[in-house]
Amino acid sequence: MTATTWDILLIGGASGVGKSRVAAQLTGGSEESKGFLVEFDDVVSAVEAMTTPEHHPELHHFGGAPDTERLTVDQVLDLQIATARALEPAVLGVVRNRLTVDVPAVIEGDYLTPAAAAEAIREGKAAGRRVRAVFLHEQDPEQILANYAAREPGSGEQRHRAQVSAAYSHWLARQASRHGLPVVECRPWDGLAGRVEEASGQDGAVLSHPGPTLGP
Repeated sequence: MTATTWDILLIGGASGVGKSRVAAQLTGGSEESKGFLVEFDDVVSAVEAMTTPEHHPELHHFGGAPDTERLTVDQVLDLQIATARALEPAVLGVVRNRLTVDVPAVIEGDYLTPAAAAEAIREGKAAGRRVRAVFLHEQDPEQILANYAAREPGSGEQRHRAQVSAAYSHWLARQASRHGLPVVECRPWDGLAGRVEEASGQDGAVLSHPGPTLGP
């Protein structure tokens, strides 16, 4: 991976938009060239296992709402955003650890916020390391619904979950633009990894997004 434009690349995005596939492509290759992949969902599970709703309620919003389909899309979205913001210190902890290792790494996950990514870029610059972040965006809940059906064929139709994911994708894209971070449309699927790599190659502590202006 000597040709990468980054030492650490954060790939954010909502559930079901293709983050894991892109991350696997970017860290693949020969044994001599492949990078390290961190799936932040594993970190989230560890944090949840080590905390309790009584002492860290901000990390257990979904523990008190097991049937999220009874909530509105906006209510679930608010819980997801609150959880993501509560996990920002964990994101930075992972980045700081990877800054001590001279091996390129990709960190991907639903709960990577643009605010945490922007701070990670600043800390990386201070340490003389190339930390970059790219956020994948899929605006169509029908496409996310189809992605779930292909990925989890035994789970039935997940329309409500797909609607939440699309709403969260819009929120991440707006926040990323406000922090000057690149937003990459997921489709077309062919060439997505290359578009992510290209977007991550922009110079500067905070990357610019040359695409269309997003709403509030």
